[in-house]
Amino acid sequence: MTTASTTSGATAPLGVDIAGLSYRFGSTVALADVTCAVRPGTITGLVGRNGAGKTTLAALVAALRPVQTGTVLVGGRPVWEDPDVTSRICLMRDKGAIVEDERIGTSLRIAAMLRPHWDGEYALALLDRFEVPVRRKPQQLSRGKRSALGAAVALASRCELTIFDEVYLGMDAVARRMFYDELMADYIAHPRTVILSSHLLDEVEDLMEDVIVLDRGRVVAAGDTDAVRQAHSRPGELASLTDVLIQLSTPSSARSAS
Repeated sequence: MTTASTTSGATAPLGVDIAGLSYRFGSTVALADVTCAVRPGTITGLVGRNGAGKTTLAALVAALRPVQTGTVLVGGRPVWEDPDVTSRICLMRDKGAIVEDERIGTSLRIAAMLRPHWDGEYALALLDRFEVPVRRKPQQLSRGKRSALGAAVALASRCELTIFDEVYLGMDAVARRMFYDELMADYIAHPRTVILSSHLLDEVEDLMEDVIVLDRGRVVAAGDTDAVRQAHSRPGELASLTDVLIQLSTPSSARSAS
């Protein structure tokens, strides 16, 4: 059973176009000449091992960092310092985007002010379903409940571009399944563009219509998820996204030795 609400107004999903995007932290290259696109109205997976550049890319798309080299367009417009665009983008990560030392209601009120399509009733229904005590402060919650809070806020934002960057870390298997069900139900009821970054590929790959695979800051595969899986499959055996990631991110010396 889903608690997805259908009361808020319709919105137009936002696409993302990235060209020649590079980003450094000092001498460390986080992204190197990244060019890719996210089709509007899709659930697109952002896949890669630790340090591949997923979080940096998500932060640049959400305008949490200024672009150093290249372009990031959301809905055909640059995102940096454009509140008309950034108010339509929600990036939820394991940390941040929630006021940790105030009661949860404070974060909900802030979201209501910043998000034009915010659905407060849906947010409260989600928190009730995930058994998150709304009178507590986020810093008082367990990691799993804190993750559920972030997921609920992101879903209830109803932003035309919603990015989940490992937001479900700490949730147990039941809570993660509840999150996936809610995501799909609300995505169908209120079409939007979703970017889903996850290491739990076996759980989420069937949700992803498209996928972008990063390795060491570079795009090594992108496109329709089934097509990417098929391109890296053995005869008679469809590769999983985990198989694809192993093929594209493991050094060739390690592959040949295995």
